Amino acid sequence: MLNAETYITSQKGIGGEIRTINEDFYVEEIPETPPSGEGPNTWIWIEKNGRTTLDVVLDIARELKINRKQMGFAGMKDKRAITRQWICISNKTPEELQGLEDKLHHVKIINIVPNQKKLRMGQLIGNKFRLMVRDVGDTEPAAQEATKILNELEKRGVANYYGFQRFGKDRPNTHLVGKALIKGGVKDAVDRYIGHPYDTEPRHIQEARRLYDQGELEESLESMPSGMRYEKMMLRTLIKEKNKRGELVENSYIRALRSLPKPLSRMFVHAYQSYLFNRAVSERSKLGIDQYVEGDILIDNEEHLIHEFSREEINQEIKNFQAHPSSPLYGSKVPLAGGKLGEMEQKILDEENLKLDDFEVPPMPKLGSHGIRRAMRFRIWDVAAEATEEGVLLSFSIPKGCYATSVLREVMKKDVY
Repeated sequence: MLNAETYITSQKGIGGEIRTINEDFYVEEIPETPPSGEGPNTWIWIEKNGRTTLDVVLDIARELKINRKQMGFAGMKDKRAITRQWICISNKTPEELQGLEDKLHHVKIINIVPNQKKLRMGQLIGNKFRLMVRDVGDTEPAAQEATKILNELEKRGVANYYGFQRFGKDRPNTHLVGKALIKGGVKDAVDRYIGHPYDTEPRHIQEARRLYDQGELEESLESMPSGMRYEKMMLRTLIKEKNKRGELVENSYIRALRSLPKPLSRMFVHAYQSYLFNRAVSERSKLGIDQYVEGDILIDNEEHLIHEFSREEINQEIKNFQAHPSSPLYGSKVPLAGGKLGEMEQKILDEENLKLDDFEVPPMPKLGSHGIRRAMRFRIWDVAAEATEEGVLLSFSIPKGCYATSVLREVMKKDVY
């Protein structure tokens, strides 16, 4: 996990490898309310393999010749996995979706159900996971070790780190794009997204990014593979701007960022907030994840601040997962903790040479953030670890917005992606 150092459990862990194949990582959405069977909106229950949620949504919009804004989903799901989730298509009947699956790449449509309401981001309870950990040696003792760790996490909670999906694995720079935005550098943000090749990327992608860095926009666009669809979106905008104006100005780069789907453009600042949050959680976890520490800002399961409490009663509520110590998703209006904890949270800002007001992002205020206090741990339930011929099969459920890799990191005692 990027910027995360602290473990909650003391066991050695089972090591091993995950995602050897996509089938090793199965995710199924737990909806708040399943579709009713009546209404003007159509929900489709899909299974995707090796695709991002956003890519599938864009492909469906293209095939149906509709605006992407007519579609909704509750959450982004992993790319390197087999995942199931609901996607909503507004003002389309189930009959109009016949034959859609045949036009989609690595996507199965399992069910099509009408519903009265649309589906919006965040409208889910959580996700069920079934994950295979391979190369663990003798699987029986490994499964026993994993069971001990999962049981402790079920009792105490899991450190609520953001996983590498938030930042990128081979190219962990999403937070750096967000940092550039917060520092006021719209051009720098675009440059970091399109250019700045990483050694971990394939050579032809490195070359395409290098051409951009050299100012060869059209050559960069031509050399980019289809998988770089978002870089190409921005490049087309920049080329159009340059042809129109004769040069690129700040507004050209703002237009380039606005050419992206809103969920993606909003992800940049969120990723930088997540990077800083991981550091805050790592420091706070050293003091105990399931107990009150003087100065803590506590929140309930609806993320409301808890203002009045007695120390004895609040520790019992923390044990029961009714209250949680929190860490800051830094933003322009987020409160910091009191006492020594507040000094720790302020130190993280100081080390990044930041002020809370920086998160307003004046050049593009819609991408800014007020910030919130977020629980520094999350609940895990329905845990199991089973020894198989292939490795240890882990099963568990976690709330929305939380990362299975935080659980895997504890079980395996290594960084996982």
